[in-house]
Amino acid sequence: MEPQQQEEEEVPRKSNTQPWYPERRKGEHLQEEASPFSQEMLASGGQRRQKEGEKQDRWSAEAKLQLPKGCRRESSSSEEGNSKEEESQRPTENGSGQGKEAGIASPGEEVSRLKRSVKEDRQSDGERRNYEESLMRELSEKVQKVVKNSSWWERHGIDDTILALNFLILPVGFLLLHSDNLSAFVLGIAILGVAHHTFSVKGSHLASHNALVESKSWGKLWAIFFIEVCSAFTAEQGIYNHVKIHHGYTNVIGLGDSSTWKLPFLNRYVYMFLAPLAVPIITPLVAIGLLKEVQLKTAIRTVCCIFIGLYSHYWLLLNISGFQSVWSALSCMLVTRSLLAHPYIHVNIFQHIGLPMFSAERKPKRIHMMSCGVLNLPRNPLLDWSFGHSIISCHVEHHLFPTLSDNMCLKIKPIVSQYLTEKKLPYNEDSYWSRLKLFLDKYEELMIHAPPISELVGIQ
Repeated sequence: MEPQQQEEEEVPRKSNTQPWYPERRKGEHLQEEASPFSQEMLASGGQRRQKEGEKQDRWSAEAKLQLPKGCRRESSSSEEGNSKEEESQRPTENGSGQGKEAGIASPGEEVSRLKRSVKEDRQSDGERRNYEESLMRELSEKVQKVVKNSSWWERHGIDDTILALNFLILPVGFLLLHSDNLSAFVLGIAILGVAHHTFSVKGSHLASHNALVESKSWGKLWAIFFIEVCSAFTAEQGIYNHVKIHHGYTNVIGLGDSSTWKLPFLNRYVYMFLAPLAVPIITPLVAIGLLKEVQLKTAIRTVCCIFIGLYSHYWLLLNISGFQSVWSALSCMLVTRSLLAHPYIHVNIFQHIGLPMFSAERKPKRIHMMSCGVLNLPRNPLLDWSFGHSIISCHVEHHLFPTLSDNMCLKIKPIVSQYLTEKKLPYNEDSYWSRLKLFLDKYEELMIHAPPISELVGIQ
């Protein structure tokens, strides 16, 4: 199976955030100024000085934004055009008595000069985008060679085996909960908690990208099982929001900007340490709310699958683990299903929020978008097992090649990291504790306020 580059499809923009596009498309402002009827070409010196002051303020504000290595701010094309226009209008420094003629050119000359500026900008932008497309093709060829030379065991077998082992150990976890020994009881909670998150996170994630098996039909069935039965969420909406929106528009404001993870009404400590405990309760409620956007037969199937998953867990606790009351069984369900909810929430915000954000009109090409807007965390045995390499230590590789399994993402990691480094593209990595400290220190800036938009220029 060859890794497929996920195309950026045009989809309806649905987001809980307000669109925030402070800049126009390239050349739009210039075309307005190039009109022969525009009066701004003959603006007075005072107006020019005012524009210069405003530009300096904007530059000062942009300089405060810290971007990863290989990313920097770029002034809009309209500012470049204005800068060239104002430069042409400044008097000559030799004092030769041509100040008026050299300072203000005729409208025809200004229009010609601005048209040339727009044409040059478009050519430069086109060359840059073609270069970035060639980089993605070159990297894809390297990865495809690795995938073609890999066995089925490497492509799918290892991850399928991990999921199968978690199924096999489930009876042990339920039986340990029947024990009066405290250590055995805690071990049973740990086994059920890890198994649940392996199904609901690793299994659901791989199934949503059809990375569990090579058959698309079986892949769809596994997606319904892991996402709806195990995770208590709706498969269609989960796949749409994650694959189409988040992956297609990673860190694009108003689309894949991870805004669904933000709860501005909660303070930093409640959000980071208390709110994750409510994930098992919030997830099915959100899923039910999303059913109005799917067909009736799909909604009925989703409700039935969610009910089967929750009731099976409850029934096994009563009949296998020996819980005597409804509330004790429900409490055990809450504990096991929220056992790893804290790292689950943390990882989802650590790996995108705080990195460069883009506007929908000026988003970069895929390789630059993913290298700048995605971050890898270090390997962790527990999280690697429960969440998978593609979510933890190989998240950059996963966003570049989303159809690959966790094990294959780990296998191509040296190739991707070396290639991005050679081409002077960002390859973001940070530790879990470093990101946790950053989010606690700058919670309001990262999780409440609207993020600043970054505009990238060619390869640094």
